[in-house]
Amino acid sequence: MDGGVPYNPRTVEEIFRDFKGRRAGMIKALTTDVEEFYQQCDPEKENLCLYGFPSEQWEVNLPAEEVPPELPEPALGINFARDGMQEKDWLSLVAVHSDSWLLSVAFYFGARFGFDKADRKRLFNMINDLPTIFEVVTGAAKKQTKEKSLVSNHSGNKSKSNSKRGSEPLPKYSKAVPSKDEDDDGLEEEEEEHGETLCGACGESDGADEFWICCDICEKWFHGKCVKITPARAEHIKQYKCPSCSNKRARP
Repeated sequence: MDGGVPYNPRTVEEIFRDFKGRRAGMIKALTTDVEEFYQQCDPEKENLCLYGFPSEQWEVNLPAEEVPPELPEPALGINFARDGMQEKDWLSLVAVHSDSWLLSVAFYFGARFGFDKADRKRLFNMINDLPTIFEVVTGAAKKQTKEKSLVSNHSGNKSKSNSKRGSEPLPKYSKAVPSKDEDDDGLEEEEEEHGETLCGACGESDGADEFWICCDICEKWFHGKCVKITPARAEHIKQYKCPSCSNKRARP
């Protein structure tokens, strides 16, 4: 569908790399490129599908004409539901179908190249370690990280959190200011939480040298490179709004 030479990953590692690339492209469509994605899903057009490619690119297009198709096809007609429901609900619906499609493609390759039980299990475990597209789009991935962080070991997370965020302002507390007795524990939990935060665009949590920025509207964290914000540019932003929140604000 992407017009390139047919790519057939054969090993568990190759299929997982293919899965990650397609997943990254679809997450991009539903987060950082959401305005463009929304416009392309015109309900007046025919049945449209959202495709993700191993190159981390995405495309909204008609389904493949060949029957049966070379690969499993994504959900048909995602554009028809666009104007009939809340945008966040529509994006969540597309995300769920995208997760299903990614799994079907990965295990199609596994079946085609004769994976045994051990290979299928290893592939699933590698996939399962990543947040789903639905979890990234809805923010559930961040909530799960927070729950895990509250019961994990605190050692080493203060330095990781401080170096990872660099010169960024600390996020606002969503709860009431804790009492003196709870203050120290609350700060440790807050720092622990941010030490494992996942990017709202790509769903990954990279090394300590990454620059991050937090949306003042939805309070999701993003890699600067994912939303095209540099540290120098961030210094001049009084209130940062991520692409998704900016799009919601602009659309009537």
